[in-house]
Amino acid sequence: MNKSWKHRPPAAFRLDEGHVIVGKARRTRPSPDYPVEIKQDAEFEALAITIEDSTRSSRRGVSWGVLFWLALGVLLLLAMGLAITGLITDLFARNRELGWVGLAFAILAAVSLIIIGVREIFGLMRLAAVEKLRERAAEMIVSNNRVEARALANELLHLTRRMPRLARGRANLEGHLAEIIDGPDMVRLAERELMTPLDQQARKLISAAATRVSVVTALSPRAIIDVLFVFGTALSLLRRLAFLYGVRPGTLSLARLIRHVVVHLAMTGGLATSDSLIQQMLGHGVAAKLSARLGEGVLNGLLTARFGLAAMDIIRPLPFAALPRPTLGNLMSEVLGNFGDGEQSQPSSEPNLASAEVQ
Repeated sequence: MNKSWKHRPPAAFRLDEGHVIVGKARRTRPSPDYPVEIKQDAEFEALAITIEDSTRSSRRGVSWGVLFWLALGVLLLLAMGLAITGLITDLFARNRELGWVGLAFAILAAVSLIIIGVREIFGLMRLAAVEKLRERAAEMIVSNNRVEARALANELLHLTRRMPRLARGRANLEGHLAEIIDGPDMVRLAERELMTPLDQQARKLISAAATRVSVVTALSPRAIIDVLFVFGTALSLLRRLAFLYGVRPGTLSLARLIRHVVVHLAMTGGLATSDSLIQQMLGHGVAAKLSARLGEGVLNGLLTARFGLAAMDIIRPLPFAALPRPTLGNLMSEVLGNFGDGEQSQPSSEPNLASAEVQ
């Protein structure tokens, strides 16, 4: 028995579109509102097609914690405003000149607070932009998207436009933007042209900070001085690295950077890496030749270098793809080399002193 089938042109559609219904075969014809109907075979009755509804799973509204801190902040601002207003009113009641002086200082404080708030907002925005650039670059190395890679290169050129040391690298990168280059190759080219001078300077900053911490903590008589100096050096190193890579952080963005670096150290196992390097130093007998205080200084320098490398991974706008990542062993070899230079310079001065005494 021959059956006549109604021919129709092929069409493409998604299962989550409104005019598509998924269900068992029915005898009734589909309605005009649902022109496409997917019928299940009898052998696959248990087949179920589920579509996740993101609007239902997402949380709606504002959490109570955000409302609490928002209300508390508004109340504190109102209390400060009333206190300042009362102070200015009292100053006007006592003396007119004192009232105008108080009003001028209140306006100056308000303008300064607004400027500081704007700078903090821009600092957070720059930090978020750098983080997004690094994530996009990591995705483009895998996805191979030429258009997005070219847009990423333009954003990097805009980010580094105020860095005179990258003038030659920017010129070279701009000359390759019009060429047909794959996405991963464009990202690696931008890394070689723009990140090479910055990585070299960052390595010098980390090595200098580690050496400074090693020397000062080896000579300081108090443990509290060691802790304060190490913390201050790490904070200064983080800020200098951020300015080096174009972040220019404020107070809030610097606190966010510290949190990111600490989380990065916890996730990458920074202490384990430090312990392995210390065991390697002990195995080669390097630390055995050092005094106790000098060994503590080297350990503090080791931790400072590890902190600097983690900060470099967080602040750098591009992941390490074409350039090698600096290692902790190379940095500590430079620090120990500085100690060796200092130890070699000391015996050379003793014969001069002895000959001077003989004369």
